[in-house]
Amino acid sequence: MSKVLYVHAKGGPPVGHALTRVAARSAVHLLALSELPPGVADGAAGLCASAVTAPEADGRDLVELITSRAREVGADAVLTFSEYAVVAVAEACRKLGLKGAGAAADLARDKRLMRATWDRHGIPQPRFRAVTSLSELEQATTELSCPLLLKAAWSAGSTAHQIIDKPEDAPHAWRRSREVMAESAQLGFAELHVSGASEDFIVEEIVTGCAEEWFDGPGWGDYVSVEGVVVDGVFRPVCLSGRMPTVAPFTERAGITPAALGNGAQRGIVELARRAVDALGLENCGTHTEIKLGADGRMWVIETAARFGGAMTVPQIEEVFGLDLVGMFTDQLLGGSPSWPKRALTPADATGAAGSLVVLAVNGDGTPWSRRHRWDSSVVVRTAPVGTGSTLSVVRESSLPDGSPVPVYDPAAGANTMAGLCLLSADRPQSVVRDFTALVDALPRILPTDITEGVHA
Repeated sequence: MSKVLYVHAKGGPPVGHALTRVAARSAVHLLALSELPPGVADGAAGLCASAVTAPEADGRDLVELITSRAREVGADAVLTFSEYAVVAVAEACRKLGLKGAGAAADLARDKRLMRATWDRHGIPQPRFRAVTSLSELEQATTELSCPLLLKAAWSAGSTAHQIIDKPEDAPHAWRRSREVMAESAQLGFAELHVSGASEDFIVEEIVTGCAEEWFDGPGWGDYVSVEGVVVDGVFRPVCLSGRMPTVAPFTERAGITPAALGNGAQRGIVELARRAVDALGLENCGTHTEIKLGADGRMWVIETAARFGGAMTVPQIEEVFGLDLVGMFTDQLLGGSPSWPKRALTPADATGAAGSLVVLAVNGDGTPWSRRHRWDSSVVVRTAPVGTGSTLSVVRESSLPDGSPVPVYDPAAGANTMAGLCLLSADRPQSVVRDFTALVDALPRILPTDITEGVHA
């Protein structure tokens, strides 16, 4: 039987979902660089032929740790679904002579290199500058047009984002973004291979989106993601996922599969994603490419990643399109020929729709909740105002334990201040948007009040 070394770190699809699907294809040897979520560890013990925990690589060189462990277990493939381990695993696969993302993996991780590559290939994107110091940021504010968005070059999950409305805002934005990156590293949400990655940033102009020109119904955000895979250097699009509007500054609130777009619009978006992915020169990896949608058909590529989309994107695709992306990708790395879609799938190919909602202490209009609340998954599932035919559940491994205080939303920390993750199935994409809109409005009414903190958030 074939053997796979599964490198686990924070982020990506739920490890409980991914691990079972890899185990269905091969013997799995787990290398955990971060602690497994509660409730997953016991199941992992039964799924894995071996399991080694090495928090933060225990100070060892991460690539050497991965390659050594792969040789010890005789791995035929090494994979990860975490943004923070992508570069290390790609380099380890190169050293081992195994299929992987390839030498260009860092181009799909370091936003500075990514944007510079796209600039050379003429890919439409917001104007930007790479910055490593406050003086460079201040210089960039004179070269670009405000408002600007400062973001960490190696971040994920909308962490460390700061809006600069005028040049005088630069010192505060620089200080706060660096603070958040340090805090994120303490939580395990940081690049694991590249030293000093938390010091690298980019600043970009904020382009204006226009969701209403792309979607027929209300409630959609002004960007989408193209989910796909690269097979031996060839990009294979799978489908598009839509979004609800972000929470300021740009924290994702909800993702919906499929995106309710017309075929013509989808073809144009997919072609732009293809150009962006092709420019990076990846070899074998999942891809997740975000594209901003503007007026009059304008589009800008925001970023891409050499891994599948995080949160519940992968389970959503499996539910509505019947594609086990994790299992198929495992087969690909093991030398198989899985049947990837011949074209990007559309709403007409889907069976219903699915979406995931990040629970943040923010109302639908962007204002913070007026009181502190405690997280209670059973209350949410039992009383959520979803439509007839819709089914709501809570992803426990991605949620706080019941009874935990819901964190006050911090715009700079983004998804780090989430309380829970909800999954909804419905008959069509617009129904998901409708139900999530109602749920966001209802959450501060249905969640119990935190009586230990009776002050406004």
